[in-house]
Amino acid sequence: MSPLHLSFYSAFTLSSLGLAFHRTHLISALLCLESMMLSMYIALSAWPIENQTTTSTLMPMFMLSFSACEAGTGLATLVASTRTHGSDHLHNLNLLQC
Repeated sequence: MSPLHLSFYSAFTLSSLGLAFHRTHLISALLCLESMMLSMYIALSAWPIENQTTTSTLMPMFMLSFSACEAGTGLATLVASTRTHGSDHLHNLNLLQC
C-alpha cells in the first residue's frame, strides 16, 4: 500500500471514528462528515491520475457539488436547531418531541 492510499484510508477512518464516538455537538458531526467528503474527493481526484484514464474525471466534480450541498444543508440545520433549542447538543434533538 502506498503512502498516498494510506493517508486517504486513515483520514476517512479517523473521520468516521470521530463521527461515531464524538457525538455531543452537531458542529463536530458536520466537521467529521466534511472531512470524510474531503478525503473521498481527494481519493477520487487522484485515482484517474494513477491509472492514466480519463473516463472518470467528472466524478470528483459531482462529489464536490454534493459536498457543498451537504455543507449548506448541515449549516442550515445547525442554525435552525440552535434557534429553536438554544444549543447545538445532539441529545437535545429528538424527533419525538417536535
